[in-house]
Amino acid sequence: MEHLFSPYKIKGLELKNRVVMPPMCQYSVTNKDGIATDWHYIHYVSRAIGGASLIIIEMTDVEPDGRISDYDLGLWSDEQIPALERIVEACHKHGAKVGIQIAHAGRKAEDADEPVAPSAIPFDEKSKTPRELSTEEVKEMVEKFRLAVGRAVKAGVDVIELHGAHGYLIHQFHSAYTNKRADEYGKELTKFGVEIIQAAKNEMPAEMPLIMRISAREYVEGGYGINEAIEFSRVYQKAGVDLFHVSAGGEGPIAAAGKPGTHVAYQVPLARAIKQELNIPVIAVGRLDEPVLANAVIGNDEADLVAVGRGMLRNPYWALEAAALLHKEMDLPKQYVPGFPRN
Repeated sequence: MEHLFSPYKIKGLELKNRVVMPPMCQYSVTNKDGIATDWHYIHYVSRAIGGASLIIIEMTDVEPDGRISDYDLGLWSDEQIPALERIVEACHKHGAKVGIQIAHAGRKAEDADEPVAPSAIPFDEKSKTPRELSTEEVKEMVEKFRLAVGRAVKAGVDVIELHGAHGYLIHQFHSAYTNKRADEYGKELTKFGVEIIQAAKNEMPAEMPLIMRISAREYVEGGYGINEAIEFSRVYQKAGVDLFHVSAGGEGPIAAAGKPGTHVAYQVPLARAIKQELNIPVIAVGRLDEPVLANAVIGNDEADLVAVGRGMLRNPYWALEAAALLHKEMDLPKQYVPGFPRN
C-alpha cells in the first residue's frame, strides 16, 4: 500500500516521499529587487535537510508590479537567477527536488501604483481599482510568463508551478466573477491560462512536469464551485498540465457567501474530485499537519502528494518527525541520528 513515505515518480521527476513544502510568501526581499536573500536560502535548505521531498519556492513574479508586495521574489531579470540557483543546488545536496511558483498578483498587487487585471474591479473597498489590460498587453503578459519560466529552468529547478489560484492573475482571468472582458480573453475564460501553459511548456524540458495550482471553489456569492473547476481544469490538462495543486478561495472577502471549513483536511474532497474526474495526479493541501492524517490521504488514494505549509513553518524537520511517528524508513542526516528513535 502507498503511504506518505513511499517514493513517487511523474515524468522525469522522482521524489523520495510524498511530502511537499508548498509555496508560502516570505516577504523577505531586502532591496525590493526581487532577488532571494540569505533568509530564503536558510528557509528552503533547512526544509530539504528536514526531509521534504519537493520544495516549491514561493510565489515568484513575472514583473515588478506583479508582486503582492515590493518584498516578494521575482524572475523578470537574469540578475535574479544566481540566488535561486544557489538555493536549488543546496537543496539537491540534501536529497530534495525543487519547484518554483511563477505568478502575477493582478489586482491583488498591493504596492503597485496601478495594479492591472482582466477587468477594472478592485479586490475590496480598501484596494486600488486595477486598470484593465488591453488585448495586446494580455499577450505581452503571456510572454512575461514564458521568460520567467525560462529563467527558472536556467536556475536548475526540477518542476514549474503556475499560480492559478487564490485570486491572482490567472485565477482572475478564468473566473466569471472577475473577468468581464468583451474580447477573446473574456469570451473564452481559460484562453489566458492555456496560452501561459503552452508558453511554459515551450521553455521546459520534455520530461519536466508542469504543476498548476488552482482554487477549486470560490467563497463569494456568484463564484464558481467544484463542477466549474473540473471543467476549466480539464481544459488546462489538455493544454499540458501534468499535476494539479488543489486549494480554494482567495478571490474576494472570505465569508461573503459561505467560508472555508476550519476543520482539518477541509480541501481534500476538492483534490479528490479533480483526481477522480480527470484521472490526473493531485497535491492536496490545507490543514494536513497531522502525520497520521497526511498518511491516510495518500493511503486512501485521495491525493498523490500532500503539501504541509504551516506545519513546516513551525518545524523545518516535520517530515523527519512524521516518519519517526509513523515508523517509516527515512534517511536521516547522520548528524541528527542520535536525536531520533531507532526502529
